[in-house]
Amino acid sequence: MNRTAKIALMVVVDLLALPLCFLAAMLLRVGDAASAMQYPLAAYVLVPLLTVGAFSLSDLYRAVIRFIDQRMLAVTGCTLALATLSVYLILMGMNDDKFPRSTLIIYWFIAFSYVVTSRMAVRNFLRRQMNDAPQPDHAVAIYGAGEPGAQLALTMRTSNEYRPVCFFDDKRALHQRSIAGLRVFHTEHLAETVRSLGVRSVIIALPSVSPQRLRDIMERLSMVGVNTRILCRLLDLADGATPVHTVRDLKFEDLLGRQPVPPRADLFDRCVRGKRVLVTGAGGSIGSELCRQIATLAPAELHLIDHSEFALYTIRQELLGRHPELRISAHLGSVCSARLVERIFQENPIDTIYHAAAYKHVPLVESNIVVGLRNNVLGSQVIAAAAGKFKVGTCVLISSDKAVRPTNIMGASKRIAELIFQAAAAVHGPDTTFCMVRFGNVLGSSGSVIPLFQRQLAEGGPLTITHPEVSRYFMLIAEAAQLVIQAGAMAKGGDVFVLDMGEPVRIVDLARTLIMMSGLTEKTAQNPAGDIGLKFVGLFPGEKLYEELLTDGKVFPSDHPRIMRMKEHALDPGVLDTYITCLMLACNTHDRAMIASMVKAIVAEYMPQPNGAAPENPAPTVAPPDKNRPALLRSFSPHRIE
Repeated sequence: MNRTAKIALMVVVDLLALPLCFLAAMLLRVGDAASAMQYPLAAYVLVPLLTVGAFSLSDLYRAVIRFIDQRMLAVTGCTLALATLSVYLILMGMNDDKFPRSTLIIYWFIAFSYVVTSRMAVRNFLRRQMNDAPQPDHAVAIYGAGEPGAQLALTMRTSNEYRPVCFFDDKRALHQRSIAGLRVFHTEHLAETVRSLGVRSVIIALPSVSPQRLRDIMERLSMVGVNTRILCRLLDLADGATPVHTVRDLKFEDLLGRQPVPPRADLFDRCVRGKRVLVTGAGGSIGSELCRQIATLAPAELHLIDHSEFALYTIRQELLGRHPELRISAHLGSVCSARLVERIFQENPIDTIYHAAAYKHVPLVESNIVVGLRNNVLGSQVIAAAAGKFKVGTCVLISSDKAVRPTNIMGASKRIAELIFQAAAAVHGPDTTFCMVRFGNVLGSSGSVIPLFQRQLAEGGPLTITHPEVSRYFMLIAEAAQLVIQAGAMAKGGDVFVLDMGEPVRIVDLARTLIMMSGLTEKTAQNPAGDIGLKFVGLFPGEKLYEELLTDGKVFPSDHPRIMRMKEHALDPGVLDTYITCLMLACNTHDRAMIASMVKAIVAEYMPQPNGAAPENPAPTVAPPDKNRPALLRSFSPHRIE
């Protein structure tokens, strides 16, 4: 039947059934059929007609019965009440004292019961007809027997993707109870229930669960060898929704032991809304995320600089697709080219700069120190000089935790970039506000350890780790970009802002968690039948065991709870210019010892490892068992900084 025919059928059935509902109400009110038939026939026609009109206003006839839900029935009940109230008011206007008006209340209950019963019966009939196809063989259990879990179970029954078989819950009071037609088992019976029911996947239906509890649940589920998925978010699952859209795989950010702080609106758009903004390294991990965040804040213009044609093209196309009204200019070239940068500034007045262009992969920069220093140091000097010359309002440098007491050229180059911005703040302070934002690794950035681990998992392992104790700070890339934008709005000049990164994470714990999330087991001396082993290869040249975010400088609070303000020691601008000139001359010689000496002269805290070697006592090649640490991460994620 087409849609018009279905609506006509529903209206006809209601016009036949509602008079009977009214008659039943009259019989209950007056007690016998003879008394009920004394009242005029018009009442038996008028009330059903008004009721059908009310149903039409509530969109009951437009609703797809197979997907009808409680909200639709609630609206129908309200409109039915309005219809009965209208009849009551009509009777009052007619001064009809003979008609028992309490009949209308009885009629509301009977008519609403009819609507609910008829629609639910048809809905269940249609669903059974559609589910005559073979049942899916993917048996799933739902962890969490609350309202979200019950709604998810009902949703799954309308699809051919999953076959829900039971609930798991930590509450003993729910053990062996039935919810949404499924038996609830306490989590103590997890292993035997999974085996007896053939459960292949468990969906965690706890949308507001804390990261700590989520890690505990995931560890428990991994021990019984089932795939784990999670309900996307706390939402009102509409009847008939597709389960594949309501559940997803667990992500690393789900296990991150810190909750992102929403941006403060007064800080977030202060340097962006209505401004002409320039982002260097716009095609990189942090640069591209900065562009996405900035584009949502209605800047007057957005200028992008990147030396990678493909990266620049990709982010430009993405921004144009999402924000076609935004004026975007893409400039292909290196920030080390003073001529290019000055031409851009001459042709396009700029209000705010976010300088994210940098080489940041520690081993590569350590092997190519000349290119790394020229890009990171000279590029920062060119941008700072141009910002001061053209009186840019705010200029923000994206720095790194590796700039704190650096042991590698990449970290030292970022510290020199900080010194350049500090010197520029001293020289151009009244006209341009310079600041630096320092943070650690972010989820989703390039040079990440997670894609490496995933490739190694696909190849059957082992996962390569430099050292059993190496640890890093991590945060979400979107939150990092938001905090960078807010930090720039709080700058007074020469500030070093340090983002709260939470607790550091051991990379070995990260690797073990990734193995577990993949439904695999670790191969160790105690478990030689495991799937994936860990292999320790020793620290890379210049790599540190632990990263730091703070030096011995003074730390002050800022207007944002996740951002600290620091005052670092600075060099005299003239002295720094001389040092950098000498450093660039040393780079021309390609003499590593001379270059390292010049870097050491500029960054007194720079402590390179002798001959770029890893520390003594190299790491073992098999991961030692760690009984003092939890199997899952206390704080989680991967990725190096842009």
